[in-house]
Amino acid sequence: MRSVDNYFLTKEEPVKGCLLFLRNHIVNFDKAITEELKYGMPFYLYNGKMCCYLWVHKKHGFPYLGIVEGNKVIHNRLLVEKRARMKILLINPEEDIDVEAINDVLNQMTALYKSNS
Repeated sequence: MRSVDNYFLTKEEPVKGCLLFLRNHIVNFDKAITEELKYGMPFYLYNGKMCCYLWVHKKHGFPYLGIVEGNKVIHNRLLVEKRARMKILLINPEEDIDVEAINDVLNQMTALYKSNS
C-alpha cells in the first residue's frame, strides 16, 4: 500500500466514496496524470508538474478538487476563496457528482499543461 492510499482510508462515508471516485476519475482522465502524496494530500501531476489535488473543506466538510492554476481556468462553480492562484470545486458527497463540470475543469486544466510543454 502506498502512503497516498492512507489519506483515503482515514475518511468516513460519504466523503470517502466521493474522494475515491474523484481520485479514479482524475487518474483515468489523461494518461499523463499521476498521483503522489504531497503536503499530506493527494496531488495530481501532469507530466511531473503539480496540477490539482483533493482535500476536504474545513468549513463545509465537503470534498473538493483544487486546481493549482485555477486563476487560468474559468467555470462558474470554481471558488477563489482567499487564494490568488488556486481555485476549488466543492463536491457535495450527498448529491450526484456533476461529472460534466469536473470534466470541463479538467479539460481546461490539462489544456494549460499541454500548451506549456
